[in-house]
Amino acid sequence: MINVSNDTALRIIGPFVLYAFVGFFFRLDWYFILPLKTLIQNDLIAFTAGMVCWQIARWVVLRIQRHLPGLSNTPKRLLVLLLLLPILANFAWLLRHSARFLIDGQFLYFRTAVELSRTLGIQLFYHFVYYVIYEGGYILREWQRAYVEREELEKSNLQTQLSSLQHQVNPHFLFNSLNSVSALIGENPQQAEEFVEELSSVYRYLLRANEENLTSLATELEFIRSYCHLLQTRHGDSLQLVMNVAPHYQQYQLPPLTLQLLVENAVKHNVILPDKPLFIHITTTDTADLVVSNNLQRRTVRVQSNGLGLNNILTKYRVMGHNEPTVQEQAGQFVVTLPLMVE
Repeated sequence: MINVSNDTALRIIGPFVLYAFVGFFFRLDWYFILPLKTLIQNDLIAFTAGMVCWQIARWVVLRIQRHLPGLSNTPKRLLVLLLLLPILANFAWLLRHSARFLIDGQFLYFRTAVELSRTLGIQLFYHFVYYVIYEGGYILREWQRAYVEREELEKSNLQTQLSSLQHQVNPHFLFNSLNSVSALIGENPQQAEEFVEELSSVYRYLLRANEENLTSLATELEFIRSYCHLLQTRHGDSLQLVMNVAPHYQQYQLPPLTLQLLVENAVKHNVILPDKPLFIHITTTDTADLVVSNNLQRRTVRVQSNGLGLNNILTKYRVMGHNEPTVQEQAGQFVVTLPLMVE
């Protein structure tokens, strides 16, 4: 991409390249009818005039860009440049033929209107090239800058959202856990002690997970066992966790608390009764995906939900630039497929 603030070489080589590879073909027939001296003079005039006109066109384009900056002003800039195009082209034409007149006293050295229109057409083409180089390069740079800024803003917004989500602790879970402890203390002190140990383990992980973007699957599974132990204290055998994870995926990674959010989501939205147990399955596939599913048996009373659980998971994957999980209902199952990441 052209840096218009440092294009000295381009301004010297550009006119020569344009004349050598474009002007030559436009004026090929003249090389068979004009004397050698005239051809040399014409070439020198064309090259010199090309350098002058390049500088003028460049100055005009950059001036307009300073007065009408940014992508939003692109239509206005293009309109102004279009209006100036015939002026610049005719000035270039006049410059070349004035130089010709100063050399040999001949101002018009073409014989027909076709030759006149062709010389004007060449200048229009040259200036179109100038516009493409400087205005086109400017548009590309502005588009790239706007794209990068938009990506950075989106990433920043997502990161802020992720940070906010990471520091949310479900108050209902804490409230229910304390109620369970309170009930167990009088009924079964030994079980209450085990419950407190598991609760302590869960919250240690919650606090540590807030500082990490990824954790191993083995660590997450160990945590979810403790988490489900707390839930089973309240629901008993009505809640069943079934895990079938291939050993070679244990060190693969995923965002922390992902499984906790999915299990919490399943418990929150489904009936859990002795005659209607809730089964939560965690399995791996041959394509390095972790599949978390549960049987659908929705509560008859609608549960208030803001969708933070699933949105939290999707946001984490999106911020880290990984393929997002898929969420679907099939054959009476609610299924979430999580891509696992290689360490």
